[in-house]
Amino acid sequence: MSPMGFAKRSASVLWLEPHRIRAGSHQRPLEGLPDEDQLAQALNALPQGPTFWILDDLLAPSALLRDIVEVPAGAEAQEAFFRWRFNQALALEGVFAVQSLPLDPGVWLLAGLPSETRDAWLALALRLGRPIHGLIPRWLWLYNRLAPSREKPGMLLSICPAGNGRYTGTLAAWGRTLTLLRQWSEPMDPEAWQNERVLPTTAFLHREGRGPQELWVWGASKWPESSLPAQMIQPDLPEVEAL
Repeated sequence: MSPMGFAKRSASVLWLEPHRIRAGSHQRPLEGLPDEDQLAQALNALPQGPTFWILDDLLAPSALLRDIVEVPAGAEAQEAFFRWRFNQALALEGVFAVQSLPLDPGVWLLAGLPSETRDAWLALALRLGRPIHGLIPRWLWLYNRLAPSREKPGMLLSICPAGNGRYTGTLAAWGRTLTLLRQWSEPMDPEAWQNERVLPTTAFLHREGRGPQELWVWGASKWPESSLPAQMIQPDLPEVEAL
């Protein structure tokens, strides 16, 4: 997703989550969103040139819409339409910059970032000679690297530590394409995630004839056992990304 768009040149990666910011090989702890000085420090650790930002899922929330019968003509009308549908789907307050990506007829993936935050980040990065050439939620970055190589329907958990052994994050499921997307800001421990989120979603997908055959987990070191064994994604953070 490039600003804010779905992201062949190489760019330095900035990885941003509420508990950490990583720029190249440099990582610092955080407590929530970084301020301008913290961001500037991280950006200055990168070589000058384009940057690619991978954001925590709740910093750049997403929605999968399946009922888009008709899209207005014209860029401005489309932008306003998808911004309205995004806010409607997620019940968010404030003004968001929203990017839309068609997946199938009538099916669109939307992702957004608060406009004020986006504009401030774009201006800071440009001023420091590290212009942003891509912004993408973590779950989508993981999905793009994982799902196209899998032959079986699968499910991805993209989660982030929220303290006391609990996590927030995203559940994404796919068959031929992305079929389901759910996000939670309420932290839960892995057992609660499994029992209250993964298992009910798996049962729903089985009833729909789209049951996952693989479960991939990013963000935790271990996961509760179940009939669908979890495969833990190694937390290797890239230093560069192709644009």
